[in-house]
Amino acid sequence: MARFRTLLITVGIVITLAATVVVVDFVLRVQAAIALFSPLAAQIFLLAIGVAGMVAIAIAFRYGRQFLRPKRSRPRPTLPANKAAAAQIALSGLAQQVAQIQDQVAQAALAAKAQDLADSLATRDIRVVVFGVGSVGKTSLVRALLGDLIGTVDAPMGSTTVAAVYPLRLPGVAQTLWLTDTPGLLEASAAGAAREGQVRHLATEADLLLFVIDNDLRQSEYGLLRSLLDMGKRLVVVMNKADLYPEADLAAILERVRSRLADCVAPEDVVDVAAAPQPVRLVTGEIAQMEADLWPLENRLTAILREEGADLIADTILLRSQQLGAEARHLIETQRQQAADRILDRYQWINAAVVAAAPLPGVDLLATAAINAHMVVELGRIYRCELSIEEGKALALALAKTLTGLGIVKGAMTLLAVGMQTNPATAIASRSVQGVSAAYLTHIAGKSFMEYFRQNQDWGDGGIGEVVEQQFQLNRRDAFVRDFIQDAIARLDLRDRPDAIPMPLEDWVEEG
Repeated sequence: MARFRTLLITVGIVITLAATVVVVDFVLRVQAAIALFSPLAAQIFLLAIGVAGMVAIAIAFRYGRQFLRPKRSRPRPTLPANKAAAAQIALSGLAQQVAQIQDQVAQAALAAKAQDLADSLATRDIRVVVFGVGSVGKTSLVRALLGDLIGTVDAPMGSTTVAAVYPLRLPGVAQTLWLTDTPGLLEASAAGAAREGQVRHLATEADLLLFVIDNDLRQSEYGLLRSLLDMGKRLVVVMNKADLYPEADLAAILERVRSRLADCVAPEDVVDVAAAPQPVRLVTGEIAQMEADLWPLENRLTAILREEGADLIADTILLRSQQLGAEARHLIETQRQQAADRILDRYQWINAAVVAAAPLPGVDLLATAAINAHMVVELGRIYRCELSIEEGKALALALAKTLTGLGIVKGAMTLLAVGMQTNPATAIASRSVQGVSAAYLTHIAGKSFMEYFRQNQDWGDGGIGEVVEQQFQLNRRDAFVRDFIQDAIARLDLRDRPDAIPMPLEDWVEEG
């Protein structure tokens, strides 16, 4: 769009310069010809041409600047210096959104969540969620990290049925790690789907994820892992049960896993451990229980938390802020929709009363542009777009012309006339059809303006015509037209009275 605009301006300048040269040459030739007969007349002619040229330039400037003037845009935000600063900015934006929510209960709930996030930015410990599919040894890994028995691990699947949280301190790391052991994902049991939803929620609020596997990645594991990475979560892949494989086979498995994740996980973030090594028979015939080997994981965790601890918390706060922001936007959009619908409902019946009281040869929305201008200004205020009454009138006129140009005015009248004649509750006079049609067309116009303001005063790539046509199609369905006519019958008092006089306009305004 910007390139087309630049090209159009360039072509316009070239054409203007060429036309100016031709006009100046023509004027000078005419002035010279007049001077042969009367030098005074030649000077008057030249002065008149100059004045006319200045007027033309003034007119072109006045109307051309609307095209040349760029769209209103918000200033480009300054990029934060680090993730903590970005999280602080996100929290500030979230607070502004929450302040716009009118529902006090919803506002208080979101404000409390936002405050919890703000408080945790500087004081919160690190939350680590350990997860993977069933039987890969998640609970064994957590037990080994803590050095204490925390759960039964001998069941083949689903040994952990609810999330459990345990504190852990690592040498050289100031914050406490809160380890969350989770149920296995993708289980075949009936509770598997519910557990998966629980684990995904925990992963959203975690600062660091440990994804536990016990062999090369299965397709189901790979898809789950990628979905978590798409959330922007920091993740370490832990290859458990390393003691079951010869060194060459283990190295090959690790290489394959790193290769599959080369575009999203650093090689050093794929580590191997033996959380619960299998007993080993010694040459003497005795059975020896080997100690857990967690050094690669502990070493990597320590390095990550020392270097990225603050960023991990900031990343989680950013993600949670985005989720709460989406919730706040939904509430704001809902309340704006409700407020805008009330404004639209009032003005559509005001227009119906005006047109029905003073019938015209056809429904002329231009005659009600002043009323619609006020509607546009009020709708804009709902969406925090301040417009003058002149700007509102210009928009109302443009949309009225679009409705006429697309044939929607005629189509709406036909649609409503047929619907009203088939309604057994009333006999409809022509001016009543016009009044209801005016209300219907104002409804289409108002819905179009709501979409315009919702998109930050932008009609979109298809322009005003596409938005209007879309709203007409959405509001021409039989059920909507039938309900609209029933509402009109009740509001305009058309029941069995072909010449009924609608409620006076003053009453409509007071009622609105």
